[in-house]
Amino acid sequence: MYAVIRTGGKQYRVAKDDVITVERLPGDAGSAVTLDQVLMLSGDAGVRVGAPTVDGASVTAEIVDQNRADKVIIFKKRRRQKSRTKNGHRQLQSVLKITAING
Repeated sequence: MYAVIRTGGKQYRVAKDDVITVERLPGDAGSAVTLDQVLMLSGDAGVRVGAPTVDGASVTAEIVDQNRADKVIIFKKRRRQKSRTKNGHRQLQSVLKITAING
């Protein structure tokens, strides 16, 4: 059984016991999170596709870790004008372990 969920503006294909990294969700490590934006659900009964989400379906996950992604360097240069800008960014992210798919 697997599901396609949407969180943080991205879509993820998940199954039970999968570990995924998503954009930061509120909560501490060890707490449970319910993701209710299930776009597709596949199991023994077949495939159910939502329009846009499947009614009554949800995915339960446990927050394993709250961390930050690798640094992305943003460098802008305008030639022949002595203009340079260097910036860095580290995106906040959560590591989730999928515990159950309900639907």
